[in-house]
Amino acid sequence: MFARLRSDVQCILDRDPAARSTWEVLTCYPGLHALVLHRRAHWFWNHGFKWLGRFTSHVARWFTGIEIHPGAKIGERVFFDHAMGVVVGETAEIGDGCTIYQGVTLGGTSLYKGTKRHPTLGRDVVVSAGAKVLGGFLVGDGAKIGSNAVVIKPVPAGATAVGIPARIIASSSGASADTTPERKFTAYGVTQEDDPLSLAMRGLIDTASSQEHQIALLWQAVATLSEQREGHAACVPQDAARAESFEAERLTQLINR
Repeated sequence: MFARLRSDVQCILDRDPAARSTWEVLTCYPGLHALVLHRRAHWFWNHGFKWLGRFTSHVARWFTGIEIHPGAKIGERVFFDHAMGVVVGETAEIGDGCTIYQGVTLGGTSLYKGTKRHPTLGRDVVVSAGAKVLGGFLVGDGAKIGSNAVVIKPVPAGATAVGIPARIIASSSGASADTTPERKFTAYGVTQEDDPLSLAMRGLIDTASSQEHQIALLWQAVATLSEQREGHAACVPQDAARAESFEAERLTQLINR
């Protein structure tokens, strides 16, 4: 028991730069309090004391603002950071080393009892502020869920899911979660580097700008050859775009606002 508590405290000291001492973590971190009370509630639940388990989880919710069903399974070194308003459903499973931020829901989309209704998080998963993970599927090891994302399908290991509904951004070059650059992910808001729609739009703008540049060069070459042979550019249409007019920079600025 005390070894597990020491592990919980140490993981908070390792991941939260605002944590200054063990005493501060023990007395002022509701995420830790919620975990300790959940383990007691989970023990009651698994040993047939269903009401007592629910009552313990209700007391924990009242004290911490974190609602964890006593049937949920939570691994070691899990950190509920801030975590006010977090809801964890009955059949949810949270793997070792996960980090859960405030306003997260690990919820279900089915009302059938006895079925796997809530998600399973693998090891070292990060679920950012306000995210909703809904359904009995797997979020792979090292995956990241962007803030306010609504995830309704499995997330591969090492991938990032952002948006409503969430879209999957695979880890670059098949890299593991440990080698994925942290600058491309934020737990409190979706940046331009996280949003696949912004990335796609910028890619389309760059492609269109490049193609217009190539077309302008071709028309200029045709006009030059025509002038050399005939003394004028008769074979070049009047509306041929020999100058670039595509406002790539302005469009990129609109996306980045």
